[in-house]
Amino acid sequence: MICDICGKEGVHTRRVTRSYGKHKKLLVIENVPVVSCSRCGESYITAETLHEIERIKLNRQSFATKRPISVANFT
Repeated sequence: MICDICGKEGVHTRRVTRSYGKHKKLLVIENVPVVSCSRCGESYITAETLHEIERIKLNRQSFATKRPISVANFT
């Protein structure tokens, strides 16, 4: 893959956990794909991933499993 920031080869996808909101509205999404470039050191989330995150946030009841906080898995 080619980095969208520096335009060079050497990017890889890693999975991270992100949290959104706070208190009773806190939602944790696990396994969010983040693109990381070994050349320039930048990390970013693609537009497709951002759209999926928004879909998960809007439909959190369908995706989240109850834990001490709401947690959803990015699929």
